[in-house]
Amino acid sequence: MSRDAAVAAARALLDDGPFLDTMARRVAIRTASQDPGSGPALHSYLADEMLPDLERQGFTGEIFPNPTGAGGPFLIARRIEDPALPTLLTYGHGDTVLGLDGGWSEGLSPWVLTRRGDRLYGRGVVDNKGQHTANLMAMEAVRRLRGGRLGYNVSVLLETSEEVGSPGIEEICREQRALLAADVLIASDGPRLVPEVPTLTLGTRGAVNFDLRVRYREGGHHSGNWGGLLANPGIRLAHAIATLVGPEGQVLLRDLVPERIPDNVRRALAGCRVDGGADGPEINDWWGEPGLSAAEKVFGWNTFEVLAFRTGNPDAPVNAVPPEAVARCQIRYTVDREVESFLPAIRRHLDAAGFRDVAVEPVKSGAEWRATRMDPDGAWPRLVADSILRTTGRAPMIVPNAGGSLPNDSFAVTLGLPTVYIPHSYSGCQQHAPDEHALIPLVREGLEIAAGVFWDLGEQPWPLSRQAAAA
Repeated sequence: MSRDAAVAAARALLDDGPFLDTMARRVAIRTASQDPGSGPALHSYLADEMLPDLERQGFTGEIFPNPTGAGGPFLIARRIEDPALPTLLTYGHGDTVLGLDGGWSEGLSPWVLTRRGDRLYGRGVVDNKGQHTANLMAMEAVRRLRGGRLGYNVSVLLETSEEVGSPGIEEICREQRALLAADVLIASDGPRLVPEVPTLTLGTRGAVNFDLRVRYREGGHHSGNWGGLLANPGIRLAHAIATLVGPEGQVLLRDLVPERIPDNVRRALAGCRVDGGADGPEINDWWGEPGLSAAEKVFGWNTFEVLAFRTGNPDAPVNAVPPEAVARCQIRYTVDREVESFLPAIRRHLDAAGFRDVAVEPVKSGAEWRATRMDPDGAWPRLVADSILRTTGRAPMIVPNAGGSLPNDSFAVTLGLPTVYIPHSYSGCQQHAPDEHALIPLVREGLEIAAGVFWDLGEQPWPLSRQAAAA
């Protein structure tokens, strides 16, 4: 019984086939939560696949209907070795985006696990079935090698609506707070910053969507007869947006961005690289906030994006001054600004700039996740980082918060937990597109890393949780 043996046992889960067999079953369950008819598959993933597997590992679990009625069910499973021991909470989501079956390369299907060289294809193989499967299988390998005990308790929360904004997760965390009580959340989601270096992510940026709209009249009017006499809403809206964000992506309305990047965040990001790799886009170094590194721009700053802009009929333009223009906009933000302040600040700015005719309309996107961040110098990030260094020989990049969003506020704020994510994927994995895939070397290393972390948690005292420290 040794740490090295646990890491080797986790590696063998891939190399000897059990991980692939398990993933083949799970990928085949068509849990595309964006499909209105996916309800039975979402329930089956929890009831017929995950719960029996967890029960074989000594967990007791229960499936809860979505409290909002607007999403899929939840599974909470617990394995209590001793109520006096600390508790680890881990999380994953069993739902996926749509399969997009017709867009996959020849010979590939979203619902059939397929290995080609060092790539493992299938919908959910990285987002997120493959990632939570790797963690749970590595954990079980550690438990077996430790004589059936980990040395701590484990709770598992699996949801089935993350791809439609996690409706109900805040409510389930409030309603089942006792079942989900823990000392730390350690889970896996998202990509590494670069494929060859492990990453720790400690929180997420938040996202708020809204529309900017100019509407002048009913119907279009002939541009030859009325052009120059009727205000064009598309031109008007374009100029309004240009007062908010500059031609090189700098946010001009400074109420929408942090006053500064905190020193501890800046220190952590100094060791982080952002690289799309061969499968990712080329970064435009000239775009965004001047004076910031690429990592600071995406992890330490706020961005203003125009996701869509429509005026007239773009698919079939006609010779008419359009009656209306609308832009769907988004702010990705860190904890350094309060989200409630953004739309009022935009309203005040547009009024002062002479754009009272531009309406600011909040949009319920389904993903109202708030920003979260942990101190990268804190005890939990350092404990997990030291474990990864011991397993891989490489220090991980530590990201105080991811650039994207997750329902992490329900864990970090509602449950009051330190949160650490260890991604087992990379940015070129095409997770929301056809040909979603995992890299076999990253899967193997992800299993090894997870085994090392779960082993080390049973070998040392844990940092005090915020609840224990407060008590």
